[in-house]
Amino acid sequence: MLRELIISGELVPEEPLRQRDLAERFGVSQTPVREALRRLESEGLIVNDPHRGASVAGSRRGAVEDNAEIRAALESLAARLAVRSIEDAQIALLRELNDEIAELPEGDPRYAELNRQFHFTIYEFADSPVLMSMMRLLWQAMPTGPKVKRTQAKSVRQHARLIDALAARDGDKAAALTIKHILGSEHLPSEMARP
Repeated sequence: MLRELIISGELVPEEPLRQRDLAERFGVSQTPVREALRRLESEGLIVNDPHRGASVAGSRRGAVEDNAEIRAALESLAARLAVRSIEDAQIALLRELNDEIAELPEGDPRYAELNRQFHFTIYEFADSPVLMSMMRLLWQAMPTGPKVKRTQAKSVRQHARLIDALAARDGDKAAALTIKHILGSEHLPSEMARP
């Protein structure tokens, strides 16, 4: 719940996070608040100063934009790594997942989970436990998945082009398509979006 308040911008960068106030706000004792603050600090969403206490991590852009930039860098790496060893059966699995997404009506709540599965399948094919761990951390910061304004149909088309690049074993193209998919204008404020 606290993570969502930070990601949504309801709690702004550098806003103090007092354990007592948060415990009252959420109707819990200070112990779970303290644990949540530690977890969020490890995720980079808050900072803890020994003299001033915890506060929302500051950023010129915000948590959503930071997350997207980092995801784009790491997911493009995942695509490059996957190209090295991806097999035809794995390509077929990605196509099946994308077909499932394509069959969903726009706004279907199952979209978020299938989209997550699609992306994590590529991470698995990259065969890098460190990368997988980092991606889990980034997605945990977005409990309902990345917020996008594009249609599901557009995501399906972008996924299909990415699958084609993976099938062609074209790491550069797969990486570029991944970056465009994540940092496209549907995700971010106009000053950050890439054409």
